[in-house]
Amino acid sequence: MALPFFGKKPAFGPSPQDRGTEADGRADSLQPPRTELSSLNFAGADASHALAQVARLVEVQESATGVGAACEEAAVLYANGDIAETERVLEAALDDPATIAGDGLWLMLLDLYRLTGQKQRFEARVLDYATRFERSPPPWADLSPQAVRRSAHAPAVNLSGRLSAQAATQFQQIGIIGRKSGAIRIDLGRVRGADEAGCALLRQTLSDLAAARVKVALMNAATLADILAAQVATGRAEARDVWLLLLELLQYGEDEARFEDLAIDYAVTFEESPPSWEARNAAETDERIEPQPAEVDGDVFRFDADLVGAANEALRRLAAFASERSEIFVDCNGLRRIDFVCAGMLFNILSTLRAQGRLIALQNVNAMVGALLRVMSVDQVAHVTLRD
Repeated sequence: MALPFFGKKPAFGPSPQDRGTEADGRADSLQPPRTELSSLNFAGADASHALAQVARLVEVQESATGVGAACEEAAVLYANGDIAETERVLEAALDDPATIAGDGLWLMLLDLYRLTGQKQRFEARVLDYATRFERSPPPWADLSPQAVRRSAHAPAVNLSGRLSAQAATQFQQIGIIGRKSGAIRIDLGRVRGADEAGCALLRQTLSDLAAARVKVALMNAATLADILAAQVATGRAEARDVWLLLLELLQYGEDEARFEDLAIDYAVTFEESPPSWEARNAAETDERIEPQPAEVDGDVFRFDADLVGAANEALRRLAAFASERSEIFVDCNGLRRIDFVCAGMLFNILSTLRAQGRLIALQNVNAMVGALLRVMSVDQVAHVTLRD
C-alpha cells in the first residue's frame, strides 16, 4: 500500500497519451518555487559549507498544515545519524497529552523501530496505533543494517505482474537458484495480483524449497497478503490455495495476530483444521556483505542502504539513468537514511529534471526519510509515496 506523504498530493503527471500535447509548454510550469534551501549548491567541492548553511536555515516551527515541529526535528536528527535523540523526540511528542498527533508522527516512530531492529518497542506501540486510527498497522520487519547484512548474500528474485499458471517456468527457475545457493530472497513487492493456480505454484515452490532445506526470505510479503485478503470471504468455500498462501504469507511477515484471525475464518469456511502458526525465518548467514547503495532493475532505479557524503556515486548514477528517460521511477524500499548533503544534491538533480519536463516518482520511502524530503522540499519536485 502506497501512502501519499502528509496530505493530498496532485496526480502523478499526465497519462501517456496526453504527454505529447503537453510537452512543449511544460518546462516553465513545472519549475518549482525557489526557496533558501533549494538555492544551495550541494554538487561542488564545498559541500561542507553548504551543510553549514542548511543547519542555519532549517528552523523548526509549529505548523497546522506542515509536518509539525516534532516531525521536522526528528527528521533533522535522524539525517545526522542521532538515533537516540530522534527516538526521544518522537516518543515525547506521542506521550504528551497536549499533542494531537496524526498518523505521520506515529509512522515515523514505528519505522524508526523497524530501521533499528527494536521489535519489542515496535510491538508495544503498534497496538496503540491500530486502536487510535482504526486501521491495520505496518507489519514488523527488521530493517536494521545487521539484518540486511545477514541476508545480503542470498540471490534475489523479483516477482512482478500477476501470478498465474503461466509463471510455472519462472517458479522452476526459482527452485533451481535456491537449491544451488542454499538460500534465496523472493521480492513480492511488484506482484499486482494472483489467481488460484498462481497461488498454488508459489505454495508448492516454497514447500519444495523448505524440503530441500533452502533458507527463504520473502520480502514485501504484506503487499501480496493485502491483495489476496481481498479475494477471500468467510463462508465462501472456494479458492483454497489463495487462503493457504495468504496464511503462509502472514507467517513470513510475522503477523501472528492477523494469522490467528484468518485461521479461525478458514476453519469456519472449509470445516477443517487450519495450518498451525510457524514463524518463518529469513535466510541468514555469518557473512558480512554490505548492499550496494544503488542499482538499476529494468526501468526502475533502486536506492539501498544509506546515502551520505558529498562524493556520492549513487546520485551520479541516478542522474545518468534519468538523462535517458522521460519518467523516472526510483524504488527506495532499501534506503535507510539520507543525510543533508545528499538530500540537497537530490533536490538539485530532481528539480533540474522536473524543469526539463520529466516526471519523477520516489516510491516505497520510509517515513523517516520521507519527513526529511519534506523538510528539504524534495516533495515539490517529485511524487513521494511512503511504503508499508
